Amino acid sequence: MTTQSNTPAGWYPDPHGAAQTLRYWDGAQWTEHTNPAQQQAGQVPPQQAAFPQQQAGEARVQRQVQQQAGVAAGGPGGGTLFTEPVLVVNQKAKLIELTNEYKVMDQNGREIGSVTQVGQGVLRKILRFVSSLDQFLTHKLEIRDAYGQPQLLLTRPAKIFKSRVIVTRPDGSPVGEIVQKNMIGKINFAMTANGQQVGAIKAENWRAWNFAIVDHADNEVARITKTWEGLAKTLFTTADNYVLQIHYQLPEPLLSLVVATALTVDTALKQDARGWG
Repeated sequence: MTTQSNTPAGWYPDPHGAAQTLRYWDGAQWTEHTNPAQQQAGQVPPQQAAFPQQQAGEARVQRQVQQQAGVAAGGPGGGTLFTEPVLVVNQKAKLIELTNEYKVMDQNGREIGSVTQVGQGVLRKILRFVSSLDQFLTHKLEIRDAYGQPQLLLTRPAKIFKSRVIVTRPDGSPVGEIVQKNMIGKINFAMTANGQQVGAIKAENWRAWNFAIVDHADNEVARITKTWEGLAKTLFTTADNYVLQIHYQLPEPLLSLVVATALTVDTALKQDARGWG
């Protein structure tokens, strides 16, 4: 069943009439994926969705991409984390951040994935609240698709100075590693797979917010731009926003490592710079 709608992808009451059931709307049509309604309370059918609010959110993301990141509007991508030419990674704004959480959208503001920190216990959250020691401990981030299914797991082992992020598939099979090479000057990361360097992430200035991503031959294949989240968020919350522009379809494992780069940079650098201690 296909309808003309700007409603965002998400779980909604099943239009086919199944009781207590939600069906997934992919932004253009109903899919075969269903879930019990009690797991996803509070959503409304696409026909009743709050279009003005959604359109405002989409407009904000489009401004973030085109005006702040300087990325020209492009044609439609494939609709997934691994087929869109532009990924917008926005961290959820919190006054006190105990768990890292992000939304991942395409260049038009449609949510196509999410990222959440996993493996935290109560004691870890308490430690993060009362001190900045948590930044030195192991961090794990799970990258999920629009259906909530894990696609990649990012593990940053405990560290003191330089960060190393291990990227794996949900089944534990290795993808590669992203390793911080220096702490002073323009920060660089090496991307390795099977013991070979397949690319690098290079900061464009000493503030280390905008990065060029290159392949093994030093050709730029993608770019990360940190966009300003607004004065209120900058002063009172921990949220940071990034635009990842992938210049063309990349081979594996480079593609998966590039998809992981914005989260790696945020976890390795920005998260380490903030704390209560």
